[in-house]
Amino acid sequence: MSKPSVRSLPSLSVRIDLDSEGRIGPGKIQLLENIRSCGSISAAGRAMDMSYKRAWDLVDEINRICRHPAVERQTGGKNGGGAVLTPFGISLVKRYRKIERDAATAVRKELQALRSEIGRPKKRAG
Repeated sequence: MSKPSVRSLPSLSVRIDLDSEGRIGPGKIQLLENIRSCGSISAAGRAMDMSYKRAWDLVDEINRICRHPAVERQTGGKNGGGAVLTPFGISLVKRYRKIERDAATAVRKELQALRSEIGRPKKRAG
């Protein structure tokens, strides 16, 4: 096994608890980003190795807990149906990613210190 020459920092993951039952975290935000880039819930779910049902349940949960639709389904037509992010959905993704960046910046020194401490060899007893 070869060791990487540059160790990466421990990473920070942000989950925002909106209330006791509603949360927005990296998985839901990634799903929204995938819907935006893929144009459909099913393709976004596949990109994350997720079933359509699971992806749709998460979209439904996001729309419910935010009290504003983040995703709108488009009815089928010549090119079939699809889904798009609403202006609120776009804003939600942007705001979450800003919170994530700001939090990572705020704790960078602590993550570096943690990496340094974790990387130290353990002292032997005796």
